[in-house]
Amino acid sequence: MLDGGVRLNLFIGPVVPIPAPREVIEAVESVSVQIGSGETQGGFQITFKLSRRSPLHTLFLLTGGSTIPIVRVVIVATVRGQAEVLMDGVMTNHEVSDSGGGEPTLVVKGKDLSAVMDYIELDGIPYPAMPPVVRALLVLAKYAAFGVIPMTIPSIIEDVPIPIESIPRHQGTDYGYLQMLAQEVGYVFYLDPGPVPGTSRAYWGPEIRVGVPQPALNLDLDAPHRNVESLSFSFDKERKEFPVVWIQEQYSKAPIPIPIPDVTPWNPPLGAVPPLPPKIKFLNEEAKLKPWVALMRGLAYASQHSDSVFGQGSLDVARYGRVLKSRGLVGVRGAGEAFDGLYYVSSVSSTIKRGEFKQSFTLARNGLLSTIPKVPV
Repeated sequence: MLDGGVRLNLFIGPVVPIPAPREVIEAVESVSVQIGSGETQGGFQITFKLSRRSPLHTLFLLTGGSTIPIVRVVIVATVRGQAEVLMDGVMTNHEVSDSGGGEPTLVVKGKDLSAVMDYIELDGIPYPAMPPVVRALLVLAKYAAFGVIPMTIPSIIEDVPIPIESIPRHQGTDYGYLQMLAQEVGYVFYLDPGPVPGTSRAYWGPEIRVGVPQPALNLDLDAPHRNVESLSFSFDKERKEFPVVWIQEQYSKAPIPIPIPDVTPWNPPLGAVPPLPPKIKFLNEEAKLKPWVALMRGLAYASQHSDSVFGQGSLDVARYGRVLKSRGLVGVRGAGEAFDGLYYVSSVSSTIKRGEFKQSFTLARNGLLSTIPKVPV
């Protein structure tokens, strides 16, 4: 599928996917991929035209049975010669529809590889004297065959359990346990497809809002330079909360309230004028935890409830010149002094049809006015 320098490629197969036949690529009617921030699982949907002699009958309908329980699907878009892995996941269900007015269609739906981690419950596996980051690495190691590359960041203060006091044990599925470990230290866990087809980065760490920004979204500029179809902003200070964590003094057990800031080295302010938080949230449940664990959870809660400026828009990838990626920074130009500057890309939904490749996206940051004089072009 070619248009404006955009090409679609599919890789399909059990465990190790292989390039899809030309007949399969030509049968594609549309592709949609959803990638969110934080702990959100990515998802995809592919719609095919299904003729009677189509190889899709065996490729999906038969492999979706008991003989091959996992059908892996990798979606790659090449924009101006640069390949971007939009999704590396597994098929979860498919359906065939026939309206009677033409060829039937096959709709394939799926999730990213975190779905594979959510199949089997492995309760009771012991992890003696292992901090959460080591347990996360051990859990992720078994998915190397799927090209999963662990990217874990130790917490600021590691809580190493003493075996004579307690031995942590696995609870639920691998995906559920990794999410639980992340929440214990105020982290997030998700799979990021790529950087090459057949690999995914398994990120376990704090939600990071630093790094090299993506090319700027140009809004109200001259027609040749405008690269978004629509982009609107809203300011909602009611979304902002100021958390207070309770910890207990070691000897007297007296409760001590500790206000938690929403600015950290991995979550710096992107807006120069943040609103005063209208709500104070007391995190009472954290009082039962160790002080450093309670503080880490408080920092995570503060970063998740620090945004007050939100953007929502859409763009044509051929005009933008590359694929906009979620969980990263992007600059905005031409929206006015209050809304120009850097934003965190909260979610991206990509839609590919014959002759077009469009994306809808949401942006977020903590306040008005830019913290930098100019955004990178």
